[in-house]
Amino acid sequence: MRRLLLVLGMSLGALVVLGALGAGGFLVYTASLDSGITRQPMAMPTSKEEEKQRPRAKPGHGETWLLVGTDLRSGEPSTGGAARTGDRRLGSQRADTIMLAHLSEDGGHAAIVSIPRDSWVTVPGRGRAKINAAFAWGGPALLIRTIEKLTGVRVDHYAAIDFKGFPEVIDAVEGVDVKVARTVRDTHSGLTWTAGRHHLDGEQALAFVRQRHDLPGGDFDRIKRQQAVLNALADRVLSAGTLASPLKVDGLLRAITRSITVDEGVTASMLRSRLGDLAGLEDSAFFTMPTRGTGTEAGQSVVYLDDRKTRELSDAIKADRARDYVKRNGQGNQVKQVR
Repeated sequence: MRRLLLVLGMSLGALVVLGALGAGGFLVYTASLDSGITRQPMAMPTSKEEEKQRPRAKPGHGETWLLVGTDLRSGEPSTGGAARTGDRRLGSQRADTIMLAHLSEDGGHAAIVSIPRDSWVTVPGRGRAKINAAFAWGGPALLIRTIEKLTGVRVDHYAAIDFKGFPEVIDAVEGVDVKVARTVRDTHSGLTWTAGRHHLDGEQALAFVRQRHDLPGGDFDRIKRQQAVLNALADRVLSAGTLASPLKVDGLLRAITRSITVDEGVTASMLRSRLGDLAGLEDSAFFTMPTRGTGTEAGQSVVYLDDRKTRELSDAIKADRARDYVKRNGQGNQVKQVR
């Protein structure tokens, strides 16, 4: 019932906007949003040879996005205006966050799978390496090919957010709420997170998802923090106060379009539509790609994925049967309370 009310609220908000702007004004508004989107040429593997090696597109099996978080502290930006050049060398920036987000065909369920950035995988044309090396060597197109080879899941769209733009998105929904299990200090940033609930503004949320020092699970706990903030952001987007307000929806859309870089097939209308899809979600499940431990390769710390369990999770997403996977294996990562 709550989801239905939110959908109705968003629909009424859209009618208000349409009535106020008129058809011509709404087209201008849409064009304005669309012009603010940064698109990266060649973000998707598009050559005939690459297409032959990709998983086949299967209509009716939902939609899968590759979500990448990058960090300006590493030097060359691969998002924002610089990405318009289409220069794949811009991918030399780190991919600090790598997620597959699958929306079911009926729009009622989402599965978000984080892939540890140090996962030891096969990169097409390069051999064995950490998965974020694919982004450094060949930008999003090579990272997509690497993930598709690993999972067998076809990536439909790509979106990257620079951590510099992340706070603006959080502030557009007036902050997010997270719960910390026990007090922990980040000796790298000097921040202390006390046990209990925290309401985070954009800059605080950025510091929260960046921490890995002093967390028992290191990067694995950081992944759960990232997922917790993503879930909290979705909760704020789903609140009636956000979706029923044309001004708040507009502010959120503009913050998103200013902060992300996407493939050339993504439009402002598509982003608006995905906000509507969020309102229809019955549930979401968060996972870390199954692993079997850590080790060292060529002097670098790496994460070894569990091939059998990775294949089981990937097959469920590929077949649009993530719900069945959850029933068999549980909800995955708990994001309502993290370390």
